[in-house]
Amino acid sequence: MSDPNKLSARYTTMVVATISLIALTSVAFMVPVPYVRLQPGPVQDTLGPVKGGESMFTFGAKAKTYPTSGSLFFTTVRVGGPDAHLSIRAALAAYLTSDQAVVPKDLVYPDNETREQSDAESAAQMTGSQDSSRVAALRAAGYKVGERPSVVQVVKGGAAFGKLVAGDVFLDVDGTKVTTPDQVVKAVGTHHPGETVRLTVERRGESVDVPVVTRPDAKDKTVPRVGISIGVKYTYPFQVNNNVGTDVGGPSAGTMFALAIYDKLTPGELTGGKKIAGTGEIAPDGTVAPIGGVRQKMAGAANADATIFLVPAANCAEAADGDDDGLKLVRISNLKDAISSLEALAKNPDAKVPSCS
Repeated sequence: MSDPNKLSARYTTMVVATISLIALTSVAFMVPVPYVRLQPGPVQDTLGPVKGGESMFTFGAKAKTYPTSGSLFFTTVRVGGPDAHLSIRAALAAYLTSDQAVVPKDLVYPDNETREQSDAESAAQMTGSQDSSRVAALRAAGYKVGERPSVVQVVKGGAAFGKLVAGDVFLDVDGTKVTTPDQVVKAVGTHHPGETVRLTVERRGESVDVPVVTRPDAKDKTVPRVGISIGVKYTYPFQVNNNVGTDVGGPSAGTMFALAIYDKLTPGELTGGKKIAGTGEIAPDGTVAPIGGVRQKMAGAANADATIFLVPAANCAEAADGDDDGLKLVRISNLKDAISSLEALAKNPDAKVPSCS
């Protein structure tokens, strides 16, 4: 016959162990993990109005525009901020939800990045996206867009600090005309550190001569530096205003911006009256680059009743890995691909176009 005292002790040990396990598990589920959750974000029609009723795109007086119909949605993803704390329970719940995802935080935010820094970077990416979409769309529509090398940023305390300002457009270096950023870099590179390079820039419509004493590169003392970042300033045939506002950031709306501009500047209607959504970062030459959160963006598009979704080619495998949410997934590598596919589908909904399946 068993000893009641031994049974009681064993029972007590099991109860204590069970309670401890439950407590530890509960605590573990409360402990933050270094991940962020991706969820479908809002979508917005680039052919429609923004807050206040103004069209997302408005054009200068010289532009000839045409009527459009249907919708060209850009899609977004809701992402926890760099200071957000995701518990194991929340991470597991997101992992088990079809339209959500959990990714390592350092894939989205660099170490020690603050929310302010993240917001500033996102805003800068949106500005770049708007510029690239204007250039790509105008060129696709047959307009000429000029390019001139310009100062994007001046390094504080650098050789050019207090002499050059962001927005200065380079006209010549040491008396030789320059028309591209590479030409500026190469011309400066002909000097030895400590020598003076003579820059002529256009500032507020006037030509300004700026002598700058070059300094040695921090890593290679033989390389001359003037302490600036150089980019391109575009010259447009007429004004193209993007009125999307500041609520959305990042570069991934670029392709849909470009399609809306193109649609308004050319005869015919790209959508064929349909609700079309998509994503993709766009370069000035029209190349479409991959983005993150494509599955979440697809879910957002489906929620907006879109029937076609434009997918950057490099995102196709991810987009096709799971439920298509009732969307026709069209693979695109550049703006020309997107335009030709939409034109074909507008004429014939069953037209064969590049797809992700």
